[in-house]
Amino acid sequence: MTGIAMAAVIASSPFPVAAQSQTASLSSMQPRTESGRQIYDAGQFSRFNPRTALDMVRQVPGFTIDTGDSDERGLGQADENVLINGARISGKNIDAFTFLGRISAANVLRLEIVDGATLSISGLSGQVLNLVTNVSESSGLSGNFKWEPQWRRAGNNWLDGEASISGKLGKGDFTLSIENDAARNGVEGPEQITDRFGNLLFERDEISRYRQDQPKLSGSYSLAGDGGSIFNANAAYQLYRKRETVATDRTQVGQSDIFELYSSRENEWNAEFSADYEFGLGGGRLKLIGLQRFEHSPVTDFFGQTSSDGVTPARGSRFDRVTDEGESILRAEYGWKTAGGTDWGISIEGAYNFLDNEGALEVLDPQGVYQPVVLTNADSKVTEYRGEVVGSYGRPLLENLSLQATLGGEYSKISQSGAAGESRSFIRPKGSVSLAWRPQPDLDISLKVERSVGQLNFFDFVQSVDVSQNSGNAGNPGLVPPQSWRAELEATQKLGPWGSLTVNIYGEKFSDIVDSIPITATTEARGNLDSATSYGVEMVTSILFDPIGWTGAKLDFEGEVRRSSLRDPLTGIYRRISDDKIYSYEATLRHDIPGSNWAWGAGVEESRYSDFLRLDQITRFRTGAPYSWIFVEHKNVLGLTVQANLGNLFGRAENFTRTAYGDLLGQPGDLDRDFIRGRRNGPIAFVEDRSREFGLIYRLTVSGSF
Repeated sequence: MTGIAMAAVIASSPFPVAAQSQTASLSSMQPRTESGRQIYDAGQFSRFNPRTALDMVRQVPGFTIDTGDSDERGLGQADENVLINGARISGKNIDAFTFLGRISAANVLRLEIVDGATLSISGLSGQVLNLVTNVSESSGLSGNFKWEPQWRRAGNNWLDGEASISGKLGKGDFTLSIENDAARNGVEGPEQITDRFGNLLFERDEISRYRQDQPKLSGSYSLAGDGGSIFNANAAYQLYRKRETVATDRTQVGQSDIFELYSSRENEWNAEFSADYEFGLGGGRLKLIGLQRFEHSPVTDFFGQTSSDGVTPARGSRFDRVTDEGESILRAEYGWKTAGGTDWGISIEGAYNFLDNEGALEVLDPQGVYQPVVLTNADSKVTEYRGEVVGSYGRPLLENLSLQATLGGEYSKISQSGAAGESRSFIRPKGSVSLAWRPQPDLDISLKVERSVGQLNFFDFVQSVDVSQNSGNAGNPGLVPPQSWRAELEATQKLGPWGSLTVNIYGEKFSDIVDSIPITATTEARGNLDSATSYGVEMVTSILFDPIGWTGAKLDFEGEVRRSSLRDPLTGIYRRISDDKIYSYEATLRHDIPGSNWAWGAGVEESRYSDFLRLDQITRFRTGAPYSWIFVEHKNVLGLTVQANLGNLFGRAENFTRTAYGDLLGQPGDLDRDFIRGRRNGPIAFVEDRSREFGLIYRLTVSGSF
């Protein structure tokens, strides 16, 4: 967004416009304070030689981009902590990382950090970054590009990159971009399978390869009218091509070797178009928003076994699924101000979502012919009609204390076709209360309590099969949307020339949370449990080393510790939520050498999640060591920024353990098929334990602008 459109957005922004400081030190990363905002001028980032606005935002001490919940119902209220000229980023197909990466650093005027509860944008709280761009009448073109090839043991990735170009078109501004999120990954290593007593049954030597390409073409157009109206349109079309294989040589004492192959392929395409129009009406401003999204996804999964004796019949199974998904949204937002700086608002949203699924399972018979297997709930269509009304109110209570509150509700009707289909409707309240308090100039404290309604995964309604483990979900047409209460307290302490520290303490109470539940004595599906809780602490900090004479060096740290609890539907014992985060951290050291174009650094990251639980098995995933890296960067190689990165210095591996419950049947051929499935409160049938390595990763990043 540039030119006249920027000027109009700034004019309607909840942020007052401040003149750019001419006195800020280009080497200092200490912000100035103005009207409760922490302000960084663009020149303060010059030592990083940024190409895009994203390069600048990543260097703001103590700030981390939060793109919100990617599964948020509809458009809803703002939950992404980045604004552009005081306005939300429109559309669901584009997030803050993508949008900021398309804005040239030359067009950035300043970056402002403010508590979201002080703004007239409902839903925001805690630290929010507002990027202010300059107003230019230039009709020339500008652009950015980045190429990130990667080399590793499993294969080379030459096709990851992005490029964008921006300029004027008529009286408005446009941006066109092309990108490809490519991956060429792979791991390999041994696996041992033991019985319930720890006796070795057989061993596997596995080689896994993963290939992905997601080419995407997108464009945006913005136009500002003379009367202060603003029009924005966004469109995107994307292909998704995935290929995954796991080739296994299986050995067993006294038995013939067996070759196993698992493969999965997906050929998806998706498209999205959104537009919004904002204009003055009465004593306020009205914004109309529309969005249409569609996705078509054919998927084929295969698993087969071939014995080396040449006599044993081959075994195999194949699951084919074709899914169409869509979402249509219309939303209206109206806001106005009254005396005393009070902000009022009301929003109305209507949405239609659907998933249309067809699934087919075939199993190889002894004659080598694939025979169909009847699935009772794989061919089905799930739809949801939803309406929402939310009112908002915000005002300063004191000079350093602000209040923001929202209150509303939603109506939804969920229907499913097919033999197991049914239709149900729900009314759910939602809302929030936020307080922003600044007890002293360098300390911000915010408190938020929110009632929200979660988005269901429509795939949980339909039957699916995992051919690699011969398991699946029966599908559950009785699912209802989960709800939650969340309270969080966030404090940000500016450390002067040393940087910044933010701590967030939160707690959540869930009702109707989704987990695995029994459908029959032998089948299971995703269903609702009565309640669950979680709580945790997040910390984000940046420490600058300039005060001790290490000029240009800084340490960024982000970490979270989380605890959760629910009553297990099978055992009745309280446990963590399945596959829930336990902890995560990332630390990065960067040194921009003064008086040169060189920079270097290192980093380490790690995360751990709780076990993934089905009713018949428990899966545990662990990493052998944290992922770590070092890098060196030169900011002017023929006008380009070039960074070389060497990753996985500690030899991180993927350690996987699956414990299946039930009873083995005689001499096992394929364990997942030759045993009677049980529940995980019964005896263990067998345990899979594997470790896969992927070696060093070499990465090069070349970026530039024009």
